[in-house]
Amino acid sequence: MTVALMWEAKAAPGRGEELLEWARARALTPAPQRRETLTAPGGRVLVMTWWEAPYGADLPEIPEPAGDLVARAVHRWRFETAD
Repeated sequence: MTVALMWEAKAAPGRGEELLEWARARALTPAPQRRETLTAPGGRVLVMTWWEAPYGADLPEIPEPAGDLVARAVHRWRFETAD
């Protein structure tokens, strides 16, 4: 089964690039099968990772950034393939 983890954060005002670089620098061990980093207006950063694992598996996740780097708590979602 493939599980996708989504991590989304909104940067504090003026810190979007810094949050993006912070997220990119977070290594996951073991590494996921696939990893994509996306951005959106307003300093939002989304990191998606894909894993070959059961839905409830204990998988490495990107941590919370320092409080002054983000405008709110990180949002996290977990999905499994439907096909």
